[in-house]
Amino acid sequence: MLRRPRRNRQSQAIRNLSTETHLNLDHLVYPLFVVNGNNIKEEVSSLPGNFRMSADHLLREIEDCMQLGLNSFILFPAIDEEYKDKTGTYAYHPDNFYLDIARKIKKEFPESCLISDVALDPYNVDGHDGIVKGGRILNDETLVQLCKMSIAQAEAGFDILGPSDMMDGRVQAIREALDQKGFHNTGIMSYTAKYASAFYGPFRDALDSAPVEGENIPKDKKTYQMNPANKREALIEAELDTTEGADFLMVKPALNYLDVIHLLKDNFELPIAAYHVSGECAMLIAACQKGWLNYEQAMPETLLSIHRAGADVILTYFAKDFAKMTKK
Repeated sequence: MLRRPRRNRQSQAIRNLSTETHLNLDHLVYPLFVVNGNNIKEEVSSLPGNFRMSADHLLREIEDCMQLGLNSFILFPAIDEEYKDKTGTYAYHPDNFYLDIARKIKKEFPESCLISDVALDPYNVDGHDGIVKGGRILNDETLVQLCKMSIAQAEAGFDILGPSDMMDGRVQAIREALDQKGFHNTGIMSYTAKYASAFYGPFRDALDSAPVEGENIPKDKKTYQMNPANKREALIEAELDTTEGADFLMVKPALNYLDVIHLLKDNFELPIAAYHVSGECAMLIAACQKGWLNYEQAMPETLLSIHRAGADVILTYFAKDFAKMTKK
């Protein structure tokens, strides 16, 4: 045999020389759940090892991460019911604790990269990403609120905004609103292909943001999130987001949509992000807790597969654990 592929596998040194995909902390973003108050750190029961934290604990968590070399974070707020209404006005209220936390982080850790969440579901009494009226999710009316939210987040110091709502035209509306206010350097990481997935459960537990049951309230998000059966449709969404001014294109979830990640990577020049969602992480955690898988082997292999598929950026609840492993 003239060709023996095993020659390039015979030692660790040779395997290192022939490694095609390299994953490091620069590719990872750590999602964090934030709550109003002080001295609050509550574990999310369906996502062990992840917590809802008040500002004091969150600042310590970010400091720990940055000492490990993990510098990028995406923040999600858990909003008390008393602040919710039909149009999510607390999202841009001057006293919004989420915005205040961002200011504190950027003041103490100016070199960190902060990514926001732009959607109405944390602030909306209906639990939807858009304004609900007559049993329908209103698209254009929602854009007005998203723009107000985006300006408030840019003012608070977020480096990149993450419109996760899947309303049509949101990237262009937000880009124009930001530019009109002088926030030309605030980036947009668009949730380009966000699927109506069954794997968001622990995240919704953490934020209490699932659609509520009630008359004239859609029971799910299928009229705006993408059909899991569709792949070519992702190309349409990506083309729109690119022309509307997105700086990153995201696929969510990651593991069950590796083909979509690869498709966007092959067809667009923008950096591709992938959200390794709560349900995907929870499954691996559960299997490892049962002793069926080895966490220190399975977790990095999982992240590597997402990067290998074409994701330049991976949002994952395993980011800090991966950082700890690289320090060993």
